[in-house]
Amino acid sequence: MDSAERPLRIPPEMVIYAEKHDIFHLIQTLVRNLMVDKPDDPIQYLINFLERDNVDVPRIILLGPPVSGKRTVAKKLCEHTQAIHITFSDILKDDSDLTRAAQSYYDKKQNVPKDLWIQLIQQRLSKPDCVQWGWVLEAIPKTQDEALCLQEAGITPDHVVMLEAPDVVLIERSSGKRIDPVTGDVYHVTFMWPESEEVAQRLETPRTLMPVQVMSQKLQKYHTEAHALKRTYHNCLKIINADQPHVDVFSQVLNFICTPRHSPSPYTPRILLFGPPGAGKSLQAKLIAQKYGIINICCGELLKAVSADESHMGELIKPYLESEQQVPSSIVLRVLTERLSRMDCTARGWVLHGFPRDVEEAELLHKSNFTPNRVFFLEITDDIAIERLALRAVDPVTGEWYHSVYKPPPGPEVQARLRFNPQHSEAQLLMRLKEYWSQTVRLQAFYPQAVYINADQDPHTVFESLESRLVGQLPKVLSNQQTNEN
Repeated sequence: MDSAERPLRIPPEMVIYAEKHDIFHLIQTLVRNLMVDKPDDPIQYLINFLERDNVDVPRIILLGPPVSGKRTVAKKLCEHTQAIHITFSDILKDDSDLTRAAQSYYDKKQNVPKDLWIQLIQQRLSKPDCVQWGWVLEAIPKTQDEALCLQEAGITPDHVVMLEAPDVVLIERSSGKRIDPVTGDVYHVTFMWPESEEVAQRLETPRTLMPVQVMSQKLQKYHTEAHALKRTYHNCLKIINADQPHVDVFSQVLNFICTPRHSPSPYTPRILLFGPPGAGKSLQAKLIAQKYGIINICCGELLKAVSADESHMGELIKPYLESEQQVPSSIVLRVLTERLSRMDCTARGWVLHGFPRDVEEAELLHKSNFTPNRVFFLEITDDIAIERLALRAVDPVTGEWYHSVYKPPPGPEVQARLRFNPQHSEAQLLMRLKEYWSQTVRLQAFYPQAVYINADQDPHTVFESLESRLVGQLPKVLSNQQTNEN
């Protein structure tokens, strides 16, 4: 074969290494922080960044209507995560040319221009405390325009929490709101009274306590923007009912914050299908490949295709197939690894069935760095396997398959010309089933995180069961061999 015609191959260990160390996520994090912080010395910045114990610091936005409990939740989150609590009023307290310019607009009761607003946010988030510990933005942004400005500046949160409560509840809360002048903590005469008598004694009614009509107008304005904010942050948003004890609200917020976001890292599906004869491995592999665009590799069909060409490997395989003997594992592995290392398998993923047949072959596959991240065992009884295969026959004229019970031939003419596969005789099937079960227990132990699927169902029901475990990011399924090495 001419070198220009040879399929492009990528060493499998490159993919395994990238997934094991989450390289894609690491690069994405580095680039994102560079764009947000804009350091004068990018190289030294990256060195310092990588030397930190944890590159994934909290980046949280906390939204909600007035008196929904944002301040209380934000303070508790920062106590728990060590992140920096940031409000726009706190940003304005900083002494800089930007804050003085922004304050002049506030003094004139004018809106701060977008360019100045985003520069203020960027300036605060680029300070060492936010870079090292992360941040919680309270009530920032307030509008979709502000949210889009943040996105354009590369300021993207990992989690967005939006607190919600009925307006009547919020209006009632507003009238009972109290402030601790020492700490700035917010309390309520009914819903959240301080445990400390000393704190209770010094609580003050906010100077900005709003009349009901003003509060209603503020809520209406918030609701107008809230829908657009939900759309903007839909992929990382959690809406939490704030009309419940504040302890429960914080518990739900913390649970969400502690849940890692789905990583966009391009994990490639690498699927192994096991099952006895008649379990439907070929059909399910075909359905998976068709829907998700991954490469369907039946080991038996691959060997037949290689034996049909005039290559050296084909000449090695052909005598075994012609005499119906099992091809040696070493030869099978050479053919299989050559196919799995091609660009289509590396980029799109693969679903493999027919190999490995035992633990020894599974170990060979693992040592070749072709490690599955999904392993399925399709399960049926021997009686069902025999019923499915022994009663199945093909029409040599049309190539159509029929089954005496599930899909009878349309007439006596077709019935007369049907051909049964001699390997599907009951005696042959019992031998194959015995061989399969003799290896299965050890294979199941080798792949302890394998998923077991009841294959004695409608094929599409079986596919739905498989599919439910394929969608989303694929976890890195470890074999016992991998576990022992780590």
